[in-house]
Amino acid sequence: MTTIKIFSIKENKVLSVEKTEKPDKEWKRLLPKEQYEITTRKGTERPGTCAFSEVHEAGIFQCVRCNTDLFRSLTKFESGTGWPSFTQPVSPLNLIEQTDKSHGMIRTEVLCARCGSHLGHVFKDGPPPTGKRYCINGVALKFLREDEL
Repeated sequence: MTTIKIFSIKENKVLSVEKTEKPDKEWKRLLPKEQYEITTRKGTERPGTCAFSEVHEAGIFQCVRCNTDLFRSLTKFESGTGWPSFTQPVSPLNLIEQTDKSHGMIRTEVLCARCGSHLGHVFKDGPPPTGKRYCINGVALKFLREDEL
């Protein structure tokens, strides 16, 4: 197994954790169809269909596949795109950013560092303070209220 470092909100520190590695067949068995297609096959949910659009309370958005802390709700903003958007991750350790040349364009894909789940893309058209817009598939996330941490 491969060990990586991620930041945990609950522990409030960087932890060494084992990378979550499963074959495609196992993810297909474990996940509902839409979650599998988006997180494993790099699909995209239809804009405006995410249940998290109206979530504005304090908490953490985690990876639906491995529970890694990804985004604090206070960094969420309304981008008008139809997908949850965030200005920054919990920690750069918790994400992997890589070039995506699919669909005839060049974008920066965002993946969970622990399990490799496809989350969405990051763009340089966000608000201050970062100027970034992490445009994330809500199906790839789960939300924990602050009192659930």
